[in-house]
Amino acid sequence: MPLESPRAQFRQLADEIRAAVGRGEYPPGSTLPSEPELARRYGVSRLTVNRAVGLLRTEGLVRVERGKGTVVREIPMITRDAMSRYLRTSRERGEARGAFDSEVRGLGLTPRTEVTVERLSAPAAIAVALELAEGADVVTRNRRMYANDVPVQLATSWIPAEIADGTRIAEPDSGPGGIISRFAELGYAQTRITERIQVRRPSDGEARFLRLDNDQAVTEIWHTGWTAEDRPVEVCVHVVPAHLWALDYEWSIEPRA
Repeated sequence: MPLESPRAQFRQLADEIRAAVGRGEYPPGSTLPSEPELARRYGVSRLTVNRAVGLLRTEGLVRVERGKGTVVREIPMITRDAMSRYLRTSRERGEARGAFDSEVRGLGLTPRTEVTVERLSAPAAIAVALELAEGADVVTRNRRMYANDVPVQLATSWIPAEIADGTRIAEPDSGPGGIISRFAELGYAQTRITERIQVRRPSDGEARFLRLDNDQAVTEIWHTGWTAEDRPVEVCVHVVPAHLWALDYEWSIEPRA
């Protein structure tokens, strides 16, 4: 079907392909027709097709896979509800291993997490955030996280070694509810959280794992968990593809006098 001006043709074509994906003509995980085929179908040049597909790649709707072609994103956008995800009922629902496990299952997807645990000296920024002496020992939990085997998140938690040593926090499988539940059992229940959010370019390693194109960004969430005594007991740095995650926040405000 010929595309009409005055709007740029590649943007019109991107709209057409996006709509076709939405209608299910190109299901999740399927491969788009080749550039020549799309050019014939829509009556445009291959350059127009290339620019349209480039736009859709930046949006994260499709990606180019060597030897396969242009693949439609396999999974829906993931919503991270920053308020409810830390409730015990959410974290432990169905024996979930924490908030990520629960929220991905809630989308009808299968979560999988690869965990490595280390004990090392805290980097300067982590020591400051956890109010530790410079070089103090911490336990780190490094996670590579998947939904339906699609890589969707990198996360590293940093916990004072004096809290984590000899507990399930220092084990790859921390049990139902994840480490937030283990903190509570140990007398370090997190009653307040703070989060700082930054959108940035990914590192090379992040881009490789998360399968990001050159023009795609990541959202970094620097999360700190605090006890009722106002002690920081965990810093977790989450790195997620900006195009794949929606971040929901809610809080109460005092009425004006």
